[in-house]
Amino acid sequence: YAPPRAGRQGGINPIPHYPRIARKNGWQGRVLLAVNVGRNGRATSVRVRRSSGHAVLDRAAQSTVRRWRFKPARRGAVTVAGMAIVPITFRLTR
Repeated sequence: YAPPRAGRQGGINPIPHYPRIARKNGWQGRVLLAVNVGRNGRATSVRVRRSSGHAVLDRAAQSTVRRWRFKPARRGAVTVAGMAIVPITFRLTR
């Protein structure tokens, strides 16, 4: 069994938008998302496994990852549904 992986052939997935309110307040953090991935490589559900400590960052990460394409899990030569853990880090640079 090979689990699903973020990424797609021929392109990259977009990074989450850093919410303005989070920038203004200096909020940073790391979100861990649990993503159920269908056989077609699309996310069927995205939930927060570990919060960044800021709901606005968590929502931004979820919203973006819902649109990602994944390389689906495989069992031998057959694609199957699976789950991926996706870390998203929000870090301000000065």
